[in-house]
Amino acid sequence: MKYILLLVFAMAISKCTFSQNLFSDSNLLPWCIVPFDSQQRTPEQRIEMLKKMGMKQYAYDWREKNIPTFEREIDLAQQHSIKIEAVWMWFGNETDKIGELSKQNEQILSILEHKKLKTTIWLGFNNDFFSNLTHEEKLTKGVAFLNFFAKKAKAINCKIAFYNHGDWFGEPENQIEIIKASKLKDVGIVYSFHHAHHQVNRFHSMLKNMLPYLVTVNLNGMGDTKIMDIGKGRYEKEMIDMLSSSGYKGRVGILGHIEEEDVELVLKRNIAGLRNLGF
Repeated sequence: MKYILLLVFAMAISKCTFSQNLFSDSNLLPWCIVPFDSQQRTPEQRIEMLKKMGMKQYAYDWREKNIPTFEREIDLAQQHSIKIEAVWMWFGNETDKIGELSKQNEQILSILEHKKLKTTIWLGFNNDFFSNLTHEEKLTKGVAFLNFFAKKAKAINCKIAFYNHGDWFGEPENQIEIIKASKLKDVGIVYSFHHAHHQVNRFHSMLKNMLPYLVTVNLNGMGDTKIMDIGKGRYEKEMIDMLSSSGYKGRVGILGHIEEEDVELVLKRNIAGLRNLGF
């Protein structure tokens, strides 16, 4: 009996330590902090903000106007030992095809190659990319595009991960089906709470299926509106508890995503909300 009690105690301590590590400042990943910022920070100001907050890495989202300053931002991040953990890319049916990407996406890839930035590219798809197709046609198109893009990413020493953004591709089951059918071994999944309100009731089963692929989970308050501070919703505490006890070992994203607010304040509120929930 004494041995059993000691074992249970040790397991509890181990779980607590793991949870603390998972949600420690060093594992948090600011996300949606470039276009979503009322201050419209320059690369210098953004890196200074992250440094002041003690952030060790972030994910880079962009609009066309940010492309000319991307190289400078990479240099500044490296100078201050802040890792650009991920770079988001967006694909549309009218702009991106197998063998031919949009001008902006090609520019981003060219910059990554030129700066030798080894990062993870998050692949997001406009809803029109898979519209008006049967499930099997969507799967075939997804596999073909993934195989095409994986070669481009490998050539510049970058990894890739699928990013959920609603519609058919936003369902993890479909992402997993594409990955399995492609037979590629190193494709991850990024799961964002703010694109998953309709999936709250099945998050537990989805998490189990996603776990072998998950590289980042972006947190958000989960209530009646799309973007909420962590801790202001009804469901995120239970979802984060599930994540904490699942054995997940990837990054934990902290969301900006409010265009009309200072993103530093938004990040701080979300981190405070996470801590107030006990994580």
